[in-house]
Amino acid sequence: MSIITPARDLTEKRVVNNYSQIKQIFETVDADTCPNSYNFHLHTIYSDGQLTPETLIQQALAIGLKGLAITDHHNIGGYKKAKTWLENWKSINPDQEHLAPTLWSGVEINANLLNVEVHILGYGFNPENFGLKPYLTGKATKGQEYQAANVISAIQKASGLAVLAHPCRYRRSATDLIKEAANLGIDGVETYYAYSHTKPWKPSPKQTEQVKRLSAIYGLINTCGTDTHGKNLLVRL
Repeated sequence: MSIITPARDLTEKRVVNNYSQIKQIFETVDADTCPNSYNFHLHTIYSDGQLTPETLIQQALAIGLKGLAITDHHNIGGYKKAKTWLENWKSINPDQEHLAPTLWSGVEINANLLNVEVHILGYGFNPENFGLKPYLTGKATKGQEYQAANVISAIQKASGLAVLAHPCRYRRSATDLIKEAANLGIDGVETYYAYSHTKPWKPSPKQTEQVKRLSAIYGLINTCGTDTHGKNLLVRL
């Protein structure tokens, strides 16, 4: 029998609250949510992005984002740096704390789905969960850990939400991939995504309608994100 210490109990309550909060936000996401209200797909120098975590959060504050997730590839170093910076900012500016966006844990993980490499986004998980450790080394996994079913399971066992990223970007159809991901128990799909480099950023209409229809069929939540790799949170590159 495991013993729940007060510190561990508090951590688990916070994780549950984070999960509930972000799930509620996802249930309200639409085509106008991103990039000025929420943004759930962002990269920093901790993977293949150009922004430091500190600069990213400064931009989020300037934009007036209500919430965001940093989703570096197989890495949460950027999330941890950004979280520390944001907490320090709130302590220095207590009268402006209400302006601070909510920062959820996030990660982007390579996985095999129907013999195609896809990316699975994890949100609101406990960063200290042991089962996620193989996916947070900065490198893609191999073998059984590389299988989509195991990636989804690891995220969910860490009290997180698993989402299929940009489902229309792969070598298999979104129809096939979303169906299979749903069969494996995935929570959602990245429905609102710009498949071309539009400025200003806006989700691609044709793909959005297709993914919305499929997410409705399988009862999945919809998410949005710019997939920013450059120096501006309002565009992809």
